[in-house]
Amino acid sequence: MNLQCLLQILLPRSCVFCGAGCAAQMPHICAGCLDDLPWRARLVARHEAPFEVMAAIFDYAFPIDAALKALKFRRRLDYVPAFATLLARAMRELPDDIDALLPVPLHWRRHLQRGYNQAVELSRALHSLTGLPMLCNIRRCRATPYQSGLAAEARSANLRAAFAAQATVPSRHVLIVDDVITTGSTCRELANSALAAGAKKVSVLAVART
Repeated sequence: MNLQCLLQILLPRSCVFCGAGCAAQMPHICAGCLDDLPWRARLVARHEAPFEVMAAIFDYAFPIDAALKALKFRRRLDYVPAFATLLARAMRELPDDIDALLPVPLHWRRHLQRGYNQAVELSRALHSLTGLPMLCNIRRCRATPYQSGLAAEARSANLRAAFAAQATVPSRHVLIVDDVITTGSTCRELANSALAAGAKKVSVLAVART
């Protein structure tokens, strides 16, 4: 018996939202909470350039909004396995030629301040579940102000030339992974950088959509 199996026996997994016990097929969210979460009516949010598909699992509503804020700003990394499991399931409805994961990068100053990048944490867990490689050769080269509170046009202007590829992107269909989609400006700028660096197609998958 390996260590992971032993830990599952000794420390049964509980729901990250309510603390109740969880079934083996969904070991991080109980059946009751799973039913009550704010699922989007349709997974795919948009089909528009430069994206093949833009998708989000949930509406940005309670308790998903509170969980994502805790993940992003209060180091509640215990939400990562739950969200990664749901992201992996959602990928079954996305194009089957996706061959790499691209977490939305943070500028190094913000990464240093926060200590981690929630999109990277989600992508690492998703890599473990899917086996898809994670791309790390596109960086955030400009320290932009927070997007929250900005109108759509201001968000777009805030992100111009914010990303730069350090090397050729070897993958044909890249999946950008993020926690929240608002206007899509961040993902659009990142997608354009990936396409300019050699990717043929880019899609987006996020936990929630505002």
